[in-house]
Amino acid sequence: MQPSVSAALLRGILIGLLLFGAVSAFAGGIIGAILNGGGIPLTYLEGSPFSSYLVPGLVLGLIVGGTQLLGAIGLLRRSEWALSATVVAGFGMMIWIFVEIAVIREYSTLQTVYFTLGSAQLILVYALLGLAPGVVRGLAPARERVSR
Repeated sequence: MQPSVSAALLRGILIGLLLFGAVSAFAGGIIGAILNGGGIPLTYLEGSPFSSYLVPGLVLGLIVGGTQLLGAIGLLRRSEWALSATVVAGFGMMIWIFVEIAVIREYSTLQTVYFTLGSAQLILVYALLGLAPGVVRGLAPARERVSR
């Protein structure tokens, strides 16, 4: 059996991932919205509903970055909605990458990095909910907590 880790450690890692995601999305949003892609060719947008990077930049910064930040704040405050917000943030990051690839039809290693970031956030929520028995030390499996 693999050694278990504390919920506090996983929570701390998750907060760090969310803050990284928020800062990255805010920076990408600024580059998109204010600097019109900051050198990313506008030809990537051909065939899309966008003629500039303004709207994608706003979506990236405000929605993707905002949900990442909301998840981190919720976890820091130990709010009961924090894990739900984190699930939205993780899926939001993954959906952003799917849509980005579909729209620009180009691949970058950063897309793999950020898709993995969203996936890791979801995996950590899964562990913190007790849905991975034995991973988090001192946390009863979900079915035991529900049956109490």
